[in-house]
Amino acid sequence: MDQLISTFHIDLKLLIAQVVNFLIVLLVLYKFAYGPVLKTLNARTKKIEKGISDADEARKKLEEVSVSEKEILTNAKKEAQEIIRKAEEAAGRDASGIVAEARTQTEKMMEQAKVQIEEEKEKILLEVKGEIAGLVMAATEKIIGEKMNKEKDEEIINKAMDGLK
Repeated sequence: MDQLISTFHIDLKLLIAQVVNFLIVLLVLYKFAYGPVLKTLNARTKKIEKGISDADEARKKLEEVSVSEKEILTNAKKEAQEIIRKAEEAAGRDASGIVAEARTQTEKMMEQAKVQIEEEKEKILLEVKGEIAGLVMAATEKIIGEKMNKEKDEEIINKAMDGLK
């Protein structure tokens, strides 16, 4: 070994000093560089893992929201179709009700018009009968030449009217 030391010119004291210096540098680096870097890397790893788990939870919640959104849209469409159907039924009932009411009013108006026509007819017939009675009396007076009494007038008028019917 001595020969090896002399061949490579190794100084044992210097070698021990360098090993001690290396160990001191190693301890200083471990304490001030490697430790904080390792701590920072561990914290960063935890943050990344938390971010991934949060992203998974957010994706799951998004899927749940998407499913519930589809259900809500489906229910809303069904409700809208039901409302439209009910509105159409109500419109149909209202339309048939309006038509029935219009028919009823038309029939009432027709009946009223018939009654009014009958009243007018009766009124005109009474007027015509009155005029005919006056004409019959005037013609009778001219033919007979004398004024008849009231009973005779009525008898002749009634006979004339019966002939018109």
